[in-house]
Amino acid sequence: MTTPDATAPLVVEALREWRGWLEDLAERFAELAPPGNTAASSADLWNWERACTRLVTVVADRTQAESGWYGHCMQVLRWFLAYNGIDEGQAEEIVENAVGGRFGSWIAPDVPVVDAVSSRFARGAGGIR
Repeated sequence: MTTPDATAPLVVEALREWRGWLEDLAERFAELAPPGNTAASSADLWNWERACTRLVTVVADRTQAESGWYGHCMQVLRWFLAYNGIDEGQAEEIVENAVGGRFGSWIAPDVPVVDAVSSRFARGAGGIR
């Protein structure tokens, strides 16, 4: 950041990038949303698990698993739950129980960790619907 004339294009580009990311997430949320079942079935749990796996993977990739990437990952998972009608308090609890302390800065999660997180996420989210 230097002069207003030099800074303005950088700010505009950062806002465009952020908007693009939000639009990408909105599309993913629509594609990954579990069917509107009222009871938790094994298929419904599979949908929640798959959604979590894909969202964790895309956030880790997008952020290059840099410092604190998992905070944004948890935010994205909460947004996904909100998109699917789960209230903020329940979403916070589901995500914290699924992720809490299992991811680290500067380290992309390996498959067993993502699988474990996704399984916990699915059990938490699937039990509400």
